[in-house]
Amino acid sequence: MKVYEFGQDKKKTILMFQCAVEPWWVFKASAEALAQDFHVFLFISDGHDEMGTDFISIERNVEQAVFYLRGKGVRRLDMAYGVSMGGSSVMYMLANRMMPVNKAVVDAGIAPYSYPKWLCRIIALKDYLMVRTAFRSPALMKMAMPPERWTPEGEDPQEHYLKLFEFGRNHYSDRTIYNVFWSANNYPMPNPVPSVDAEMEYWYGEEERAARKKDLAYAKKAFPQIATREFKGMAHGELVMMFPERFHREILGFLDS
Repeated sequence: MKVYEFGQDKKKTILMFQCAVEPWWVFKASAEALAQDFHVFLFISDGHDEMGTDFISIERNVEQAVFYLRGKGVRRLDMAYGVSMGGSSVMYMLANRMMPVNKAVVDAGIAPYSYPKWLCRIIALKDYLMVRTAFRSPALMKMAMPPERWTPEGEDPQEHYLKLFEFGRNHYSDRTIYNVFWSANNYPMPNPVPSVDAEMEYWYGEEERAARKKDLAYAKKAFPQIATREFKGMAHGELVMMFPERFHREILGFLDS
């Protein structure tokens, strides 16, 4: 794992958990925007950290993050944020009371499946093959994520996608790709989830409403206090990866509410 810190002179703290199979720099602009108001801990999971590691599980992901924070003297976070697999990490961390948090954003967080394990294995294999296929060529990546929509402002689409392609081809092991999908869909949660005192919001993009229906239902059952926010015109992870200034404003709006 790696942890990138921004805004070290700020008193308020925020932990950011990334999503699966994205390099750290796609979150850098949002982390830098948050650093205007927060000491930001941008946690980069095993298998994504350019250190030759493999992703193992959500459980290990959270354990590493909490161990790092405690080593830095952090005993309570002002805010925790996670997108997709990162949202799963936030829910796991809170449900197991591993780090107290004042406010938490679960952005399109994935809930554990309730399907039979044999079916979960098939789904994980399907997702693994889909990602492996996407990293066969930049053209396939562009089909899945059109550059006109997914190139950050000010960057050259060709250079951006070539960089993503080279990172994906060279840094995501087969073990990492399979494990991120298996674990994010099947991580253990206490049943019932004990009461959590953090204020929480579940965010999702309008375009992923159907895909997040079961995840949101689970989050509401596990954390009865969680509020819902739908972002019009947005797809999965688009807010944090493509609109850093707006992301910053939305986080501050929740912090100050």
